[in-house]
Amino acid sequence: MRENKLLIKLVVVTETFFFGSLLLAFVYFSLAPGFRAQQLAALDLRTTGLFTLLLFASSFTYARAEASYRRGAAGGVKGWLLATIGLGGAFLVGQAREFRGLFARHIDLASNTFGTSFFTLTGFHGLHVLVGLIVLGILAAMAFAGDFDRDRPNSSVLSAVGIYWHFVDVVWAVVFSVVYVLPHFTHFGS
Repeated sequence: MRENKLLIKLVVVTETFFFGSLLLAFVYFSLAPGFRAQQLAALDLRTTGLFTLLLFASSFTYARAEASYRRGAAGGVKGWLLATIGLGGAFLVGQAREFRGLFARHIDLASNTFGTSFFTLTGFHGLHVLVGLIVLGILAAMAFAGDFDRDRPNSSVLSAVGIYWHFVDVVWAVVFSVVYVLPHFTHFGS
């Protein structure tokens, strides 16, 4: 059904503005007093980079689930959806681990403009990943119930969820670049 894709595209457009605003706020606050470069340096680029690769891999596994559906391979849909859920879950575990480490260093949402802008931006992204994982769990349950067998046309549901999941990955590519990578090449936050 075209409505599924249209609605999710509208959601993606509104979420693009939302995340764009959060990114602009992060950049703006990085130039303001109270944004501490040493706290930015506390971010673990390598570990977060590894978890970023897992999130990006989840887009590949989701694309494989969609391809399996088109081929009529219900078992492939199930397996690739579970792989996608595992990779997305691993990303969230990595984010929680990073948050815990920052809290231990007394960097939190209320510590200063760095903490506020960092946790707001990355926390809302994590929330979007969590919502995506819940929806993926529902899709996996549907797959195991036989709803994605060849005689039941549900490709629009898979496509709509795919648009959202790939969007979440694209947003993270931008967030990771701005928050973790760009400061190593600029005077961001100093």
